[in-house]
Amino acid sequence: MTSLTPIVEADDLSIRYRARDVRSRFVAVAGVTFSLGEGEILGLVGESGSGKSTLAATVALAGRGDGREAAMPQIAGGSLRLFGTEIRGIGSRARNRLKLKVGYLAQDGAERLDARLTVAENIAEPIYSRDRRFSSRDAGLAVATLVDSVRLPLGLMTRYPYELSSGQRQRVALARALILEPQLLIADEPTRGVDVTVRSSVLDVFRDLRAERGFSAIVVSSDLGVIEYVSESVLVLNRGTVVGLGPINGVLSDPIHPYLKALSASRFDTVNA
Repeated sequence: MTSLTPIVEADDLSIRYRARDVRSRFVAVAGVTFSLGEGEILGLVGESGSGKSTLAATVALAGRGDGREAAMPQIAGGSLRLFGTEIRGIGSRARNRLKLKVGYLAQDGAERLDARLTVAENIAEPIYSRDRRFSSRDAGLAVATLVDSVRLPLGLMTRYPYELSSGQRQRVALARALILEPQLLIADEPTRGVDVTVRSSVLDVFRDLRAERGFSAIVVSSDLGVIEYVSESVLVLNRGTVVGLGPINGVLSDPIHPYLKALSASRFDTVNA
């Protein structure tokens, strides 16, 4: 899991959620260490409540990072570096600059699409948030290119999210996460809400885009099958701690932890179904 130029470096990283009542504060992720190199894809798997989405949101810089909002994750210990920059204690300006390198597909990304905006406007919105004077012609070309890349008809660009299927909305959310051409993509439950019959096509789009654009990625899922479809390496979380890290076959070949045993058994059952 190492590279000459790490994109993400977590060292004994602990993350908590802040609350006004100190007794209500809890650590969601404890002592996590891993690294992600250029062009690598890491699968992040764990049960609900394992801390995987908290870790993903923190790496994606989705929160403020200073713990001033109760709903935001706060780095409570250890170190997290993105592109060589320490995140803990980073200033807002430096944080905003760094966020331009990171794309984030939240697990409810398809549901977050603005119903008042067309598909094209939803995808282009991050461009204008960064630069309101950006050329509408260039933005339209970038959007059309991505719409085609995620295998959606260009005719859908003028439609609204509620007119699309769940699989189409998920592809729109993926396009929106990639519109600023990030070097790192965090995809949290990329097949959430997508009909089982089209899940593989959504993942195929992800794999093709990654091969074309060369970004690094962390893909989060509670489904090991999703992780195996897009990555050969996995970080397994259980109750906020790492119980497995490395190539999937190696992690699950001789499991000791109960959760790893359950994952290995489910994998065996799927293969032999």
